[in-house]
Amino acid sequence: METAKDVLTALARRHAFGDLEALISQGTLVPDAHAKAIAALCAFGQRVLDLDAEDFGEPEAAGEVPRDLLDRARASRMPQAPRERPRGALASLRPAYRLLLEVIAIRWHRRDMAALVAAVHIAGEYLPMLAWEPVLGHAGDPALIGASVDGEGSRFGVPVEPGSARMCEHTRPERSACDRTLRVSKEPPSGWRNYLDRQHSQVASALGDCAARCRTPCTVMTRLDDLVRAGLTERCRLAADFTEGALVKLRHAAPVGHGFGVPSPEEVKRAWARARTSLAHQPLGKAALAGADDDPYPLPGLPALFSAIAADDLRPDTLLHDVTRRITSTLA
Repeated sequence: METAKDVLTALARRHAFGDLEALISQGTLVPDAHAKAIAALCAFGQRVLDLDAEDFGEPEAAGEVPRDLLDRARASRMPQAPRERPRGALASLRPAYRLLLEVIAIRWHRRDMAALVAAVHIAGEYLPMLAWEPVLGHAGDPALIGASVDGEGSRFGVPVEPGSARMCEHTRPERSACDRTLRVSKEPPSGWRNYLDRQHSQVASALGDCAARCRTPCTVMTRLDDLVRAGLTERCRLAADFTEGALVKLRHAAPVGHGFGVPSPEEVKRAWARARTSLAHQPLGKAALAGADDDPYPLPGLPALFSAIAADDLRPDTLLHDVTRRITSTLA
């Protein structure tokens, strides 16, 4: 016969943090000495699982969260003011992608396909910036990016003169976003947050176009060493192929997209298999996915693919699993 503690432990191991917090808040299942600590961990775990990145590392109303967990979350936080320190996901996207890999795996095991597809879509949006990070030395931080993309001969963010030949592959929204990223660090916090919400992902897309698609490159690319440029182009082409592939396109059949259906696990598997076939047509993709058949990750080969695009070893984080361990330890 299951006890209340058994049920709570099972919820924790399923990362059902919201349900667990709701039960704890009733005040009858856990001693008061432990209830507040568990409720705080649950609130924190749910925020991370929901990828509520703007509030990562913030204090929880439910109670105090251990500092080491907060610090790990802050590595994936988007700064909410132009001069906020540390710079979190603007310093590096690698912690965020490790966390995305953990979240995607958890959503798979919970059979929460709508949330899984949403996480995959987020990953696809910022993949070009992940590819650029080794070249920029940061993850597209507006306070620093000008040194790498601005200056004589650059068409980054420069409007097209009426009647002139189009020399840049960027769309009008991308040009607007590129122009704003060069000056948004001088805007007030409200303008900064508006930029992050609406335009930062477009800058990532624009940078991907610079490396992977531009037929008339400007000094954004020509200033780079030939080997650096070749590697960047290869990584951005792979990122573009993933973003346009079958797995990301599932978003349009889910509530997070434009329809009302939710893909089944089998549909997700088939979409990823099709995407892998397409990605393997590129040499970098073929090398990255060579060991996918032996990969125990729910979407086999995805960590290796992100690693190839990042030019770094990206493995799933354990932040949410560590939250669960803290909860189950306290329950015990």
